[in-house]
Amino acid sequence: MTPTPVGALDGIRVIELGTLISGPFAGRLLGDMGAEVIKIELPGRPDPLRTWGQAEVDGHHFFWTVHARNKKAVTLDLRTDRGRELFLELIENADIVVENFRPGTLERWGLGFDVLRQRNNGIILVRVSGYGQTGPDAHKAGYASVAEAASGLRHMNGFPGGPPPRLALSLGDSLAGMFAAQGALAALYRRTVTGEGQVVDVALTESCLAIQESTIPDYDVGGVVRGPSGTRLEGIAPSNIYQAGDGSWVVIAANQDSVFARLCQAMGSPGLATDPRFADHVARGRNQDELDAIIGEWAVQRKPDDIIATLNDAGVIAGPINTVAEVVGDPQLRARGMLVEHWDEGAERTVLGPGIIPVLSDTPGAIRNAGSARPGQHNSEVYGGLLGKTEAELDELRAEGVL
Repeated sequence: MTPTPVGALDGIRVIELGTLISGPFAGRLLGDMGAEVIKIELPGRPDPLRTWGQAEVDGHHFFWTVHARNKKAVTLDLRTDRGRELFLELIENADIVVENFRPGTLERWGLGFDVLRQRNNGIILVRVSGYGQTGPDAHKAGYASVAEAASGLRHMNGFPGGPPPRLALSLGDSLAGMFAAQGALAALYRRTVTGEGQVVDVALTESCLAIQESTIPDYDVGGVVRGPSGTRLEGIAPSNIYQAGDGSWVVIAANQDSVFARLCQAMGSPGLATDPRFADHVARGRNQDELDAIIGEWAVQRKPDDIIATLNDAGVIAGPINTVAEVVGDPQLRARGMLVEHWDEGAERTVLGPGIIPVLSDTPGAIRNAGSARPGQHNSEVYGGLLGKTEAELDELRAEGVL
């Protein structure tokens, strides 16, 4: 009987280089789908993600628990001759390399794509950087906060007249990680046709640019510079937050004509749907303030649960603004397996984390481990089991600082 694969990428081996968020996030996504991910850290200088996360218990932080899941941790110094040779041996046994160094770093170490493909013509090199591998800014280092700002994304965040705040998470890194994983999958498929690998070039700035809907054509044809709009989207109405009777807030999104008609019926004001001020998408956008005031007056007289239940029953999109505490208790997320326990070896306890997205019907992936408790934890397994190195050879490499 053929064993059930642990995910769609079962049998694919990924070598993950780099630190912090974008590269490790891409590696995590590939690992979630069943790939074997070998995470390389510099001896004596582990990935800073090991100490990230706002919660701390007995000196342990928990960013690593999620982003290092489904990975094997090895140490290796690519700046040494023996380290580079070991890396190239790994390349011979790998399918994908993910790195998020500043462009040119691998080349300075003598490990550019031309060198890698000499050892493995099918290798796919996924490169995540601030501005991409080419262009006048390619040499610059990049962080998500700067990429979000440079791409125009941050300019649209916040409230009109106020400073553009940063998001409460590194969105640019996560977006780049997702595009990197997407590019890796596309390159894997192409390799089935040609037998050859290629470079996947992902920039933080371009990842932030890619999600900006119609901002570019709106500016190109109409000179529109989209700015911050607070709690709503300008011209898209109604789609806003409204205060309930207890002071909490709910989201109501009914900007489609048919949904707006259902909202009007649920509020006991069916005539609003044919009122010339609100009769179609364009009219509602032009009279957004007036419409928000009408819906706000209706909502503030009701409890949030009543608002959401009434509107959901009517086929209107509405929901609460949850804190993470409420997210963790959400029955829909629980039912979908989107809140998953990880056994954290370092903390010696289970730690809750996000589930695997997307859900595949036949090969849904799994949380096989919650990352390594220590750097180099899998050195013997990877270098010994995969490359056939003896313990004596590994001890020698450790003594030289290669591992």
